Amino acid sequence: MSTSATVVVYGATGHTGRFVVAELRRRGIATVVSGRSAAPLEELAAEHGGEEAVRPAAVDDPGSLDRALAGAAAVVNCAGPFAVTAGPVVEAALRAGIPYLDVAAEIEANAAMFDDHAEAARAAGVPVVPAMAFYGGLGDLLVTAAMGEWPAADEAQVAYGLSGWRPTPGTRTAGQVSHRRRAGRRLRYTGGVLRHHDEQLAEQDWDFPPPTGRRRVVADFTMADVVTVPSHLDIPEVRTHMSVEAARDLADEATPGPEPVDALGRSDQTFLVDVLVRAGGAERRATARGRDIYAVTAPLVAEAVERVLSGRTRTTGVASAGEMFDAVDFLRALAPHVTVDLG
Repeated sequence: MSTSATVVVYGATGHTGRFVVAELRRRGIATVVSGRSAAPLEELAAEHGGEEAVRPAAVDDPGSLDRALAGAAAVVNCAGPFAVTAGPVVEAALRAGIPYLDVAAEIEANAAMFDDHAEAARAAGVPVVPAMAFYGGLGDLLVTAAMGEWPAADEAQVAYGLSGWRPTPGTRTAGQVSHRRRAGRRLRYTGGVLRHHDEQLAEQDWDFPPPTGRRRVVADFTMADVVTVPSHLDIPEVRTHMSVEAARDLADEATPGPEPVDALGRSDQTFLVDVLVRAGGAERRATARGRDIYAVTAPLVAEAVERVLSGRTRTTGVASAGEMFDAVDFLRALAPHVTVDLG
């Protein structure tokens, strides 16, 4: 295993964090496992033969974060709720002068990353990539690829065709934090602005590509793409939709968490992300298929880490996946984890 570029994974013992550590190791990238509690970190390191360095750190203790990131080449934040962790961890990364990536799906946390840390990240001259995950990152890459040479579009829609959604405890906690921050209101990106609204969710049909075909979705089930896509693309209307099965699973507090069904720890959940971009009378489409929305975040963020460490980036400062990387090339590199059709 290479030790020339050590990456700190903060929140390494969480459900997604474990997938990320395993994927980085598979790619030969040495990791430091970090998070709040020492004992679970030690157990995780022992599972991997004791090769990982263990550096406990708390987000309310800047000194401990500085020690955790000392000598590292980058940090990946997998610890939610990101409304609590993202600010302190990115600030520690900027003090250390190293790239920061996270897997946040929280809309407000991602918006705050762009609003609150863009100037400092630009001054530090390092990449900061929020939402480098299934939600926010994958959709942004697909929209960017579909746009191609278009300088602007009228609208982008992202339809999530999940077979179901067994949320982790972290997902539920993050959702509760967001709900409180919005005072129960919903969000919509329209007219070039992220707005709160009180309208009830409604269902509609969405024609997914064959063989999936027409499925019922919850319209304007707003996800992190409404932050990542318009952060760099001139699209005044960005809408996201969710399969009714997944939306109902998430709303039901009795829905259990994901259960592993293979040697990699993945669940049997499948997904189809379908992107439709319109400009004038023209339409372009891009789709991605795969398995397990949590597990697939690992190759997404690990691919981003490799590109950041090797200098295959397009900018510095805070930028979404579609702005930071060559979207088409990045999407192709996700095989066999994700099957992509760019139309």
